[in-house]
Amino acid sequence: MSKDFPLTPEQLQTLVKKFPTPFYLYDEKEIRENMRYFTRAFSIFPDFREYFAVKALPNPYILKILASEGCGADCSSLPELMLSSLSGITGKHVMFTSNETPASEFVYAGEHGNIINLDDITHIAFLKKALGGKLPETLCFRYNPGPLKEGNAIIGKPEEAKYGLTREQLFDAYAECKAEGVKHFGLHTMVASNELNPDYFVETAELLFQLCVELQERLGVRIEFVDLGGGIGIPYKPDQKKVDLDYVARGIRAVYDRLIVPAELDPLSVYWECGRPVTGPYGWLVTTALHEKHIYREYIGVDASMADLMRPGMYGAYHELTVSGKESAPADHVYDVVGSLCENCDKFAVQRKLPEIVPGDLLVIHDAGAHGRAMGFNYNGKLRCGEILMRTDGSFRQIRRKETVDDYFATLDLDGVAEFE
Repeated sequence: MSKDFPLTPEQLQTLVKKFPTPFYLYDEKEIRENMRYFTRAFSIFPDFREYFAVKALPNPYILKILASEGCGADCSSLPELMLSSLSGITGKHVMFTSNETPASEFVYAGEHGNIINLDDITHIAFLKKALGGKLPETLCFRYNPGPLKEGNAIIGKPEEAKYGLTREQLFDAYAECKAEGVKHFGLHTMVASNELNPDYFVETAELLFQLCVELQERLGVRIEFVDLGGGIGIPYKPDQKKVDLDYVARGIRAVYDRLIVPAELDPLSVYWECGRPVTGPYGWLVTTALHEKHIYREYIGVDASMADLMRPGMYGAYHELTVSGKESAPADHVYDVVGSLCENCDKFAVQRKLPEIVPGDLLVIHDAGAHGRAMGFNYNGKLRCGEILMRTDGSFRQIRRKETVDDYFATLDLDGVAEFE
């Protein structure tokens, strides 16, 4: 059974005439409905907010849609902070979760009243100096539980990750910042990526809630919000099951009532910083078959490449692929579907059973609405594709044009080439 796609083959053919492939297509209606589902599930907490991970889909049109649904923004760089501001997401609705951060980026976040989530205990002094000798009134720290919490296959073991503070450092950091006059505190962790086991997130919440209680008991530091990070996966494969957010929310609420309420830490705000489960299933990379090749394997060459979607080539990640107009045709051919990059890992599908594909066929790569276009690059002089938004009324708007050759050369000082020896 093939995955859903919002356009009929005829509608897609019409769209391609206006916007030649390759391009990303996003479905505004489904993104909105999905975000509302997310919000409803976690409305059982006194205060909830999803801080959308801007890195997953850094486009101001998408951010404005999510802002209108109550989302904040989780940012990791100055351009992401600026994108959020451009989209109307400001102040404490922006979480600045970065690492190895330049002073100038801390200054920007501080001047704009964003919540700064520090990645290391040494960053306290660095931040204080950057902000002219005074820490902000609100600070959050990223906790790395090390061997106390298992990661997963994608993000690896927490103790091997470069992120966050150890448990011992965490207590020292909060004590130091309390002495420095910081008034409001948050606690954050992120220890998995694309995880489909719902109990994993309940266990993570319990780990953080226990820390909240201990910080109050040992230091008199009241944690006002817990950021559970991201990591909620999506079912890339047709036989995988979507994470039941209602189940996750109820499980976390049970732990909240068992730990937070008796410790008189209620109300405690609960935040997420998800990207993938919000927009991932509602974005598609559309590409055209250009060539067929018959050697030791059967190959189909398309006009997109790993420069447009790097996950399959970089991680061996699976993305479902359908051939427009042939969704019901028998999958009686086996292909490697490849791009034109000078790298043999430039493959969207490896030994995949698909209907017969001929040059000119339109291929749809599913679940590309997060960490897709955002991870694009220009190796081999490849020009990254554009982005199209399908509005709730069925109309289409280009929200990012394709790159051009002029874009590729824009950062070169071409005026000096002729005289250079």
